[in-house]
Amino acid sequence: MSDLKTSTSNGAVSLTNGSGAAAVLAAGIGSFVLAILAIAADKITSIKGVMVFYKPTGPLSGVTTTAILFWLFTWGILEWRWRNKTVAARYTNTIALILLGLSLLLTFPPIGNLF
Repeated sequence: MSDLKTSTSNGAVSLTNGSGAAAVLAAGIGSFVLAILAIAADKITSIKGVMVFYKPTGPLSGVTTTAILFWLFTWGILEWRWRNKTVAARYTNTIALILLGLSLLLTFPPIGNLF
């Protein structure tokens, strides 16, 4: 629990939010990567071939596996950099929600098929 607390110059204790912000932002980035990879694997033949990790499911296996690995990597890096810091939660949450919204739109077939 002591990892979450930092002392200020006047001796007061404040809680850090870096770990939570890292998790939220990484989720937004991971979902956006999933949407981009899904569109790319659907439209670009060379990427479609590379994304087939398990033949019965086709490129979906590679798209989801790659997106999950990217999400975990991003989360790990952000957690490492922000774990003992207080970051602008409003800013990171806004970016994460924008990325989540774009991901939802891009995976909606009428919009995804525009690309």
